[in-house]
Formats: sequence, structure tokens, C-alpha cells
Amino acid sequence: MSGHSKWATTKHKKAAIDAKRGKLFAKLIKNIEVAARMGGGDPSGNPTLYDAIQKAKKNSVPADNIDRAVKRGSGAEGGGASYDTIMYEAYGPSSVAILIECLTDNRNRAFADVRIAVTRNGATLADGGSVQRLFTRKGVIEVAKKQDGRTLTEDDLLEATMEAMPEEINDAGEGFTLLTDASDLVEVRKAIQAAGYDYESADVAFVASFDQAIDTVEAAQKLERIVDALEDLDDVQNVYTNAQYSPEVEAALADED
Repeated sequence: MSGHSKWATTKHKKAAIDAKRGKLFAKLIKNIEVAARMGGGDPSGNPTLYDAIQKAKKNSVPADNIDRAVKRGSGAEGGGASYDTIMYEAYGPSSVAILIECLTDNRNRAFADVRIAVTRNGATLADGGSVQRLFTRKGVIEVAKKQDGRTLTEDDLLEATMEAMPEEINDAGEGFTLLTDASDLVEVRKAIQAAGYDYESADVAFVASFDQAIDTVEAAQKLERIVDALEDLDDVQNVYTNAQYSPEVEAALADED
């Protein structure tokens, strides 16, 4: 899986993500509100809301915050905003494709902020569709290897999801990343749970169709600055790239933390 996966290519960014926990909370809360507005406030009948709540809990969002977000989104409590999903596209160092997913209540503000973050950090905005065509919407499920005192294996996951049939199961170091057709995400996630395993997150995300190699630390650092600047924006929910760092670059970035 290309881009910024939970276990592999962003290990060196963990400290930075922890430092931005407040912004992360806000993005997770926004996801919950939107899911509740789209499919209702009952997680048992709204799988998207169920997974949004699960992801928030895994990231230690307080239960009261989650409950209020569900109520705002479902209309049971006032104060909810109306959000639009907008995609922006850019090219970074080494011709890396960058796809920027925004969830915003102000389109003009979102575009202005994204444009500044992109251009000030040495990337260029791309024409609509030129980058997005390089990505496909997939279900992405992250499962930790450590499961209640035991270590989960790929064979365990293969057996658990045999009937649900994920497209790929990739070993990503501390965990596994399962890729599915976007429409099969819930079925595969439920199969994992039915086998008695926990999961870290289950999202529909954009996965690159090919990798763009990053072989120099300088290029990787530049890309990280671009991604960090974008992820720091309130309206940006996700940043996807097709960057693939070489092992040497990964090691150099890890040493910087």
C-alpha cells in the first residue's frame, strides 16, 4: 500500500502526530458528525458511524466528545455544521502525486489554505483529475499483531477473512493492512471481529495504483514538510501520496526523531 500507512511509512511521524493530538481529535469528531448526519445516530445500523467511533476511541477521544458529536450530527443536539467533501491535487518532489481530502464548511477558506500550504512548501497544485486518476478508493483495515497476549499471524487473518475475501493482506511491521473493495469493507471488518480479533481502524481511503520512489533524504524531508503543512489545516482530513521511501531513507528519517 502506497502513501502514508499507519504502521510503515509514518512511524517516524508518530511524535509529530502526538503533538497535534488536539487537531487529530477535531478531525475525528468531524468524521463522526458527518457519519451520523448521513446515516443516523445509531452505530448498530450505521457502519460508517461505528467505524468512525471506533477510530476515535482508539485515539483516546473522550467518550463525552464522541457522544456530543453523534448528537450534533444526528440532529439530537444543536450546533452541528454542514460539511462538504472537496478533493485537491498536487505534485511534490520527485513527481510524487499528492491527493488532499478536505471536509469543510467554507470552500473558499479551504482552497486558500491548501494553496498556501502547497506552494509555500515547494509543491504545485495540479489540474483536477490528473492526480486523482492515479488513486483508487479502497477499504483499508489496520489490525495490530499484538492481540491480548498473543501475536496475530497472516495465516490467522487469512483464515478469519476467507469468506469475506479481502484483496490483499500486507505485513506492515507492527500490524497488518488489509485492502478490500470499498463495498466490502464492513463485511471484512465484521469477519475479523467474528474471529475474536480487534482492529485499529477501518476506513474507505484512496490507495495509489503505483509507487513513486523517493531515494534521497532531501526529497523525503521536503515531502514530509508538505504533508505536515497540509495535515495541520483544520479543513484537511486526509493526505494521500504515492511515495515509496527506500529503506535507507526510512532509516534516516527515523533517526531524526
